[in-house]
Amino acid sequence: MSAFTRRLGAASARRPWTTIAAWAVATAVIIALAGMAGGAFAEDFVAPGSQSERARQLLEERFPEAANGAALAVFAAPDGQRLEQHRAAVDAAVTRIATAEGVSTVANPFAAGTVSPDGRVAYAEIAFAAPATRLGPEPFKAVGSALEPARQAGLTAELGGDAAFINSETQTSGAEAVGLLAALVILLVAFGTVVAALVPIVLALIVVAAGLAGILLLANAMDVSTAAPTIAAMIGLGVGIDYALFITARYRENRAGGADNSTALVDAMGRAGSAVVFAGGTVIIAMAALLLTGMGFLVSVGLSTALVVFGAGTAALTLLPAFLTLLGDRLDRGRLPSRRRRRAQGTGWWRLAHHIARRPWPYLVVSVALLLTLAAPALAMRTAFPDAGDESTSTTERRAYDLLADGFGPGVNGPLLLVVDLRGTGAGDIRELARRVAADPGIASVGEPVTSPANDTVILRLTATTAPADAATSRTLERVRGMLPDNAYVAGLTAMTADLTHHLSTTLPIFVGAILAASFLLLMLVFRSILVPLKAVLMNLLSIGGAYGVVVVVFQWGWFTEDTVTIASPLPMIFFAVLFGLSMDYEVFLLSRVREEYNASGDTTESIARGLAGTGRVITSAALIMTAVFLSFAASPSPFTKMIGIGLATAVLLDATIVRLFLLPAAMTLLGPANWWLPRWLRRRIPRAAARGGRGGKGGRVGGEVGVGVG
Repeated sequence: MSAFTRRLGAASARRPWTTIAAWAVATAVIIALAGMAGGAFAEDFVAPGSQSERARQLLEERFPEAANGAALAVFAAPDGQRLEQHRAAVDAAVTRIATAEGVSTVANPFAAGTVSPDGRVAYAEIAFAAPATRLGPEPFKAVGSALEPARQAGLTAELGGDAAFINSETQTSGAEAVGLLAALVILLVAFGTVVAALVPIVLALIVVAAGLAGILLLANAMDVSTAAPTIAAMIGLGVGIDYALFITARYRENRAGGADNSTALVDAMGRAGSAVVFAGGTVIIAMAALLLTGMGFLVSVGLSTALVVFGAGTAALTLLPAFLTLLGDRLDRGRLPSRRRRRAQGTGWWRLAHHIARRPWPYLVVSVALLLTLAAPALAMRTAFPDAGDESTSTTERRAYDLLADGFGPGVNGPLLLVVDLRGTGAGDIRELARRVAADPGIASVGEPVTSPANDTVILRLTATTAPADAATSRTLERVRGMLPDNAYVAGLTAMTADLTHHLSTTLPIFVGAILAASFLLLMLVFRSILVPLKAVLMNLLSIGGAYGVVVVVFQWGWFTEDTVTIASPLPMIFFAVLFGLSMDYEVFLLSRVREEYNASGDTTESIARGLAGTGRVITSAALIMTAVFLSFAASPSPFTKMIGIGLATAVLLDATIVRLFLLPAAMTLLGPANWWLPRWLRRRIPRAAARGGRGGKGGRVGGEVGVGVG
């Protein structure tokens, strides 16, 4: 691998303009193709093999108009008035909605009887010609405009319902630019020069632009969630900057050591570049593991993020060497004042490592105790799929949700669809089934049966007494399903997301086990050790657990916030995939340097100190950059994006501080030479992909390269 990254970097450096031109053309082509052939984003919340999937298949086959989902145009009269007084305005809005593109039917609330008991709130159910998961936001913009007659008459008019919620546009806060500015400041401090600080930022922006265009093309081949671009951009910005930072820092270190620019670059590509390959490969493996869930929503997030991370690694190995070659000595332009390089023995990192080595047990115990304390709230985590009630009040979906809950009760926001297959049974059984379901204490009402054109399928609309994301609604769903015959199923978005949550909870252990096993094997190959990968896995679990705990405290318990928010059921799995992959970046980068120094000296304490001194500033800078980028997304109005931003920022910060700076040095000091133990029988059987020095020998300078050879 080291030889490969050296050759790749050298080839790019020999023809820098050709490399840059190739990237420019490829990026332009991808963006152009995305504009012409990019697909629309669509949600796939179906859990494989679930009852809601069988119900959906039945409806798509026999009653497609009922399977498409609906939106609700919600009208509310001013306080003290009734909607009947404004009937003309409501009728005008309903008429305009019926002519909106994509709308197949709309039910006038006065004719359909969907007016609240107090007469102040009403809703018009809107059916579409296409499935709700494939509509996109455009039809809802047209419907929203059609509500203007009602608003001009002094009514409150909002657009809600399941179809509107899942097709709402992702909101941004604009704080992403602040995150990039913070990253630039951190890079200025880390490198001490303006030009060197700008290089990783430019590289990351190119990667994200090309990656997002690639995701649009991916959406033409499969269903891609609307959340996928946000998550992919978030991770892409972070790793794009980090990978460029790792290589550029090693390149500048080599130059400071007296190497000419060409030699310094090739050496940096061989050492830091190979670490980038393994670090990026770990992130890609972790994200690709989301395919194990079999769920379209998570599969699209995993593939989209893996695509952008692959682009970040490729850019760091090809485009970055071209940039550095063309810049040459100009990389050091714009130097900040009062910057002075010190030998490893004179840095605070070196002194910290030796300080920890003199008393490793206290640092080990305190670090583990702190991480376990932060992780403890995760034991109380409750997950569900978020509904419109978790959205910001600035969105029309949330305002419609609140109006409906006030007028009709919380259950109207998440109707359950009871689907009955009439083939092989009589229609007379429907009344008895409806009576039994209506007797359940969790059911507020059962609608009139609606029969398919072929008279072979019947739908009954069930309204629960509780909100869609309420745990009581899930229990009601279980009870209703328990009383159904074999030819009856419960569908609807609420049922689908409940099945999704259950499927995720049963799949999570398999998913986590697969990532842990893959990461353990990869690190065992890289460092030819049993204890190093085992230690890495355990430490990563601690930092991820701490992030889970913080998310529970902030969102589920409502600390430091005004409201409590449902923790989205896909988040634990997304968190684990992303965080485990990102934490391996720092693990590989630091341990490859420690192994390099250990090969040279054979002294565990000194190799840890020198490894930390050589990478401490870079790892801390990289972590601060990641944290700044992720926290900028935490300012998003979307609770889902906010959770991801805070969770990822917390985990990265914990991993790069408590774990890498305190827990890891303490654990490695206690293990001593056993860190690198590998059974002889295993040593002979696995291929060599271990960190090894460029120039061996005790006291000689070695490089932390990751090479592949025959073990």
